[in-house]
Amino acid sequence: MRRNDIRNIVIIAHVDHGKTSLVDCLLRQSGEFRESQLQGDCILDSNDQERERGITILAKNIALHYKDVKINIIDTPGHADFGGEVERVVRMADGAVVLMDAAEGPMPQTRFVLSKALEANLKPIVIINKIDRPDARPHETLDEAFALLMDLGAEDHLEDFKYLFASGREGYATSDPEVRTDSMRPLLDMVLEQIPGPEVEENAPLQMLVTTLDWSEFVGRIAIGRITAGSIKRGQTIACAQKNGVVTEAKVLKLYLFDKLGRVEAEEVQAGDVCAVVGIENVEIGDTICHREHVRPMPRLTVDEPTLEMVFTINSSPFAGREGKFVTNRQLRERLTKELERNVALRVRQVPGSDAFAVSGRGVLHLSVLIESMRREGYELSVGKPQVIMREVDGVKEEPFESLIVEVPSLKLGPVMELVGARRGETEEMHIRGDFTHCKFLIPARGLIGLRTRLLNATQGTAIVHHRFAGYKPVIGDVPKRANGVYVSMVTGKANAFGLNTLQERADMFVTHNDEVYEGMIVGENSRDNDMAVNPTKEKKLTNMRASGTDDNILLKPPRKMDLEAALEYIEDDELVEITPTQIRLRKTFLTENDRKRAGRKEASFSS
Repeated sequence: MRRNDIRNIVIIAHVDHGKTSLVDCLLRQSGEFRESQLQGDCILDSNDQERERGITILAKNIALHYKDVKINIIDTPGHADFGGEVERVVRMADGAVVLMDAAEGPMPQTRFVLSKALEANLKPIVIINKIDRPDARPHETLDEAFALLMDLGAEDHLEDFKYLFASGREGYATSDPEVRTDSMRPLLDMVLEQIPGPEVEENAPLQMLVTTLDWSEFVGRIAIGRITAGSIKRGQTIACAQKNGVVTEAKVLKLYLFDKLGRVEAEEVQAGDVCAVVGIENVEIGDTICHREHVRPMPRLTVDEPTLEMVFTINSSPFAGREGKFVTNRQLRERLTKELERNVALRVRQVPGSDAFAVSGRGVLHLSVLIESMRREGYELSVGKPQVIMREVDGVKEEPFESLIVEVPSLKLGPVMELVGARRGETEEMHIRGDFTHCKFLIPARGLIGLRTRLLNATQGTAIVHHRFAGYKPVIGDVPKRANGVYVSMVTGKANAFGLNTLQERADMFVTHNDEVYEGMIVGENSRDNDMAVNPTKEKKLTNMRASGTDDNILLKPPRKMDLEAALEYIEDDELVEITPTQIRLRKTFLTENDRKRAGRKEASFSS
């Protein structure tokens, strides 16, 4: 049977197409909140990093009431690196609200999230958002959305293709972009009419797939999912079907239903509702909560495999342990193991013969969000250069390829084609929209590392860059490495303006006067392609003799400060990023020049 008093929907879209803004609008117009409860924009982006970066990282659950129907809404990330969040939460929904920007149209992540929704048999409603943009082309975007559904093999939904036009910022939805309405009610009405209620087995034994994990320092793990059969009560003893056929029993200590922006405690939850269960100690994402006498495991969640890997080690620099609270290998292992519990797209393995951990994810942003979280928690660590994960199929070595979309002013197209071409990118599509050229490339994932920064520099920050995983293909030729060498400090101490003044004539410096440096730390980028050992702490020799030119004013250029993603993309194979709660430094893997030469000779003899 179906429950008609509930709708479970997921809101999916490409990054920055307005998902969270649309949810904000629904919250404000619902009439269920005081004004003080809905302060600012992107209300659901409560995580510090989400607010700073302006993107959604974690999927969120809320519930609204409309015409005596409870609508459970799941807001999802739009960035390709967080696709693992989308892949698991679509299992909780029965329908999908698919947003598309009225100017940009379907983008790479739109195709990805829509394909995952269709695989989970969700009914899609297409919303052409941001129709108030000056460059909006709502009807063309609608045609592209129809073509995308056809391309993805969704013939079942083409006959009954449901769509609306909307402006999340202005707060209205309409069936005709020329006719403005006064609210989002047309969207909510369409959800009630077109999205089916959850199909449930009301009288069958309990069955619930765990799709999300939360954690509380008071009660431990909290399992979140949708009940598909039976019901669950507080105090009930249940069975938890885990991987490899393991079944454990636990007592339900507390039950929560999602209501408005938070959760409310419940005594019993019926099939069809999304709930949170407290009391199951070792529950994991993909486990099935069942009746203790009728254990019926559901198919476990599967997500696409990671494509990028970085090596995490403890901080081994001379400044290690100065700032961090967690600096040991054991603490690093425990933190990564804890992250695996809720981050289903992450993989961690110990590097053979060392204390380092190889951490795999969907992209540089996916892993850098984890590193930034660890840094804010007080961890110190060193991270190596991102490497793509190769595989071998029938004796042929294959590497991951990405679909890259670049939107750039037509006058600045030349540098984009040159940079992408140098990294083995192939042009698949190109067309002009007003003053902008829209280019689609197929490029090896290796070529994407560090490309975004170079594209933004070459186009004076005007390029809009998006990418998503396209598949594995046979390995192609080498991708160019960093063109410039680096300046490596040969001493430990404080950088001095006198020493930096002589160095900055031939380099971009990463440090400034009075910054602490150590032997092996990278302090600047050489104008040539070789590395050079330098002394940034050199001081002026004091003398009582005066001479022309010895007392010139020193004017230091501002140092180049890199954020975490830029630093990870900048380094080469023999370098590391040192991360502490307050500092991001670049360093060589081997700190002394003799060790670096010895390692270079070993590598040369090995390759020969």
